[in-house]
Amino acid sequence: MKILHTADWHLGKRLENFSRLEEQKLVMKELVDIANAEQVDLVLVAGDLFDNFNPSTEAVELFYKTLKQLSDNGKRPVIAIAGNHDSPDRIDAPDPLARECGIILVGHPNAEVPCFELDAFRVSKSDKGFIELTLRNFDYPVRILHTAYANEIRLKEYLGAENKELALNQILKNNWEAVAEEYCDDKGVNLLTAHLFMMKKGMPKPEEPEGEKPIMIGNADLIYSEIIPQQIQYSALGHLHNYQNIGTVEKPVVYSSSSLCYSFSEAGQNKSVTIIQARPNENVSIRQINLTQGKPLVRKKFDDIEEAVSWLTNHPDCLVELTLESDTFLKAEDRKRLYQAHSGIIHLIPKLRREHTDSENPVKSIDLNQDIQDLFKDYFKSKNKNQEPNEELINIFREIVD
Repeated sequence: MKILHTADWHLGKRLENFSRLEEQKLVMKELVDIANAEQVDLVLVAGDLFDNFNPSTEAVELFYKTLKQLSDNGKRPVIAIAGNHDSPDRIDAPDPLARECGIILVGHPNAEVPCFELDAFRVSKSDKGFIELTLRNFDYPVRILHTAYANEIRLKEYLGAENKELALNQILKNNWEAVAEEYCDDKGVNLLTAHLFMMKKGMPKPEEPEGEKPIMIGNADLIYSEIIPQQIQYSALGHLHNYQNIGTVEKPVVYSSSSLCYSFSEAGQNKSVTIIQARPNENVSIRQINLTQGKPLVRKKFDDIEEAVSWLTNHPDCLVELTLESDTFLKAEDRKRLYQAHSGIIHLIPKLRREHTDSENPVKSIDLNQDIQDLFKDYFKSKNKNQEPNEELINIFREIVD
């Protein structure tokens, strides 16, 4: 059985004021093309389907269109769970209609999916947080433990934890083990999909993506990959945007990566989907397929305007965080030249060189009774090696004061 694992689409996400929707359309088409070329039997989408609780109409339309194409009009089951960026109710709402197209949407943890049957597959068993699928072309089923995102308190409520003081790690372990013990024997393929911040015990805590809504607050809700039941052959996770296997070679626990680079902390990362080949009671094999669509994110630093303009002109098809280091304040005409040279400058960061130490700039007394504009000039000079603010800055300051 061949399974495609993807996550963290963040449909509708912007990079500052720059829309990524056209790139997302391209990468969603690439996902569909990969699923078809690989002839996968099942697709798992592990959360953060949208970027916020109220996505745009265009993002919602792209989501439904992509799921329908991934399902090949009901011939291939697609299971998508909610992440911490998603509204659980919004994800759940179209589920009855989606099931007619072979799409199973799970908004809440421990949800129970109704049993149903299509020509290509059927949901043969279902329980809270669990489904079993029987596919027409296979003489063994695939079982999936699913845990959509909820914060620690809500997750404990959904899992029916009687002891609320018990660590989330232990509650999840107890719940997953009970389900796996009942349903996951060695005569089927056994999977888990969840949107959680999980790590391997004893390893450094992974960095959450820059700009990502943090799941973890301190170390109170650490979840370890060691709690995954031994029956599970592959765990499909969502939340961290860089590919990583925090499990073992024999039993992978994988963050498949986001579909695009969504912050400059991800600059240079390869984005991918994971293809899993699985048989009952055997180790799975996995491989990555890199995604090629979408603009690369690039961090560049220059100390010369001409060099910066030249590089920008020669690299038009990327999104740029540009740092410009100089001895003087960035002039308005230079700023204009940079933006004219490239339409994808997201951040322009002027950086003044600081060659003098505090001992070379002794503290002088401040006359707080002087005019506020003179006070601003003094402050600016104290921070910028005695350089006077230019007329553009003074005009902006006057506008603020007025």
